[in-house]
Amino acid sequence: MKRSKTSKAWMREHVTDFFVKQAKKEGYRSRAAYKLIEIAERDHLLAPGMTIVDLGAAPGGWSQAASERLGSNGRIIAVDFREMLPLPGVTFIQGDFTEASVLAQLEETLGKCPVDLVISDMSPNISGIGMVDQARGMHLAELALEFSMTRLNSGGNFLVKVFQGSGFDEFLGNMRASFNRVVTRKPGASRGRSSELYLLGLGKQD
Repeated sequence: MKRSKTSKAWMREHVTDFFVKQAKKEGYRSRAAYKLIEIAERDHLLAPGMTIVDLGAAPGGWSQAASERLGSNGRIIAVDFREMLPLPGVTFIQGDFTEASVLAQLEETLGKCPVDLVISDMSPNISGIGMVDQARGMHLAELALEFSMTRLNSGGNFLVKVFQGSGFDEFLGNMRASFNRVVTRKPGASRGRSSELYLLGLGKQD
């Protein structure tokens, strides 16, 4: 199939992208690793021995970056409907987080283990219809927040990707009601034209 002008432009941008090149150089699975690294360093999110749940994990850039900073006593449970190659210290569950059976598998894997941090880089399958994609994206963020409020330690943190648009203000209000402080982050590895933002909830309230 002949590539469209749009796909050609994207490929051209991708292969010349600084973070794509840096990821290849440093052995990260995706340029997205640098989004987490920047936010984590700025807000002191990662520490040895933590238990982390990574939602929308494939291909594994966030789990990879986090595992390097947790040490041998840390634990990461990663979830995605796509396949993900194994990573040291990471337990992977393949399945759709929106399905009850996958959530039950995640709960079973965690057992009674308290969670220190939930990170979610989940995105919907893009339909190209703005209102539909926005609604799907906010639904994923809401599910991640609901899970976080159920499983996070008191004082735990939650990092989630959202897209500016319908439902954003309401979701931000829900996060502010759930955490001691909520900040907005737009890391350097996030493409400027993208409407994605990351909301960071610090200090889960009881």
